[in-house]
Amino acid sequence: MIEQANDALRWMLPDEAATGMLAARFATALDEGLVLYLHGPLGAGKTSFARALLTALGVGERVKSPTYSLIEGYTARDRSAWHLDLYRIADPGELEWLGLDALADPAALVLVEWPERGAGALPAADIELRLGYAGQGREGRLLALTPRGGRLLARLR
Repeated sequence: MIEQANDALRWMLPDEAATGMLAARFATALDEGLVLYLHGPLGAGKTSFARALLTALGVGERVKSPTYSLIEGYTARDRSAWHLDLYRIADPGELEWLGLDALADPAALVLVEWPERGAGALPAADIELRLGYAGQGREGRLLALTPRGGRLLARLR
């Protein structure tokens, strides 16, 4: 970690292993349901973070990228976990047929890549992870948006 503010934390992520370590740390701090929006350009590490987080939370099966299926469901620590990738969505109305009601469960973990493409059809984020390029590596910035997100950031400090 290189910077902190009351509602944000920032990390330098020189490689995929560092992204995985951040995800593992996030998993140890996660003790309730959460909605996490993952932002960043193509190749910034959104799927790598989601895959590492779900694995750290005990998902024993292969964690697939939901680029084509749009949503993948798992059980992580005896709770529902959902991983969405909305890159291919042109309009939030396209999400109607997915049956997103399960995402409203407050005990669930919901990870959403490209959440801006599902605006209005998704539960509000507790935390945003903004990933971007920084030199030869990446940078990750976690921003708490709700009290639940703030509690998680406090545990990460």
